[in-house]
Amino acid sequence: MARARRHDPERRERIVDAALRVVGRSGIAGLSHRTVAAEADVPLGSTTYHFASLDELLVAALRQANEGFGRQLRESPALAEPDAPLAAPLARLLGEWMGGERTGVELEYELYLAALRRPALRPVAAEWTEAVVATLAARTDPATARAVVALMDGICLQVLLTDGTYDEEHAREMLARVLNEAPKAPVRDSSEPPTRSTDT
Repeated sequence: MARARRHDPERRERIVDAALRVVGRSGIAGLSHRTVAAEADVPLGSTTYHFASLDELLVAALRQANEGFGRQLRESPALAEPDAPLAAPLARLLGEWMGGERTGVELEYELYLAALRRPALRPVAAEWTEAVVATLAARTDPATARAVVALMDGICLQVLLTDGTYDEEHAREMLARVLNEAPKAPVRDSSEPPTRSTDT
């Protein structure tokens, strides 16, 4: 008598979650159907059934990883206010994202940058960019929104690649310049005497 197949409707999602853990721990070089099957505790045939190639698995993993910052952006109440400045809440959101689990942020960017070598990932990477641009374009214009996304990407990559610390005030100032928002007036230390002009 043939053995009945166990009903496991969430197996595909568990395989994607396992792939994210493998990449987070060992990088994309450590990803294979075998390592993912072991991580997900499923038969090897399950991974190849749901994902015929590693590129298909990476596409699913990248699409899931993309939800991190994008979800925070869409759900931010500060960005829902039509007349409120954008630079400060965007800098704060980046800080919250970068200040969370660093491994998760690194994982998102590793998958994102893998599109340089894996053309199959490029449409998914573009999806993330277009989704964030569309969210920001509702508050500004599309060209400025793209510049803001490029700046945020650059700031995050610099922090990750130099093992640096995220500077929220610097990010706010740079975003304000791109968004053409008036900068805050600098506050003078009250203990310092006022500067005097000297005649020459």
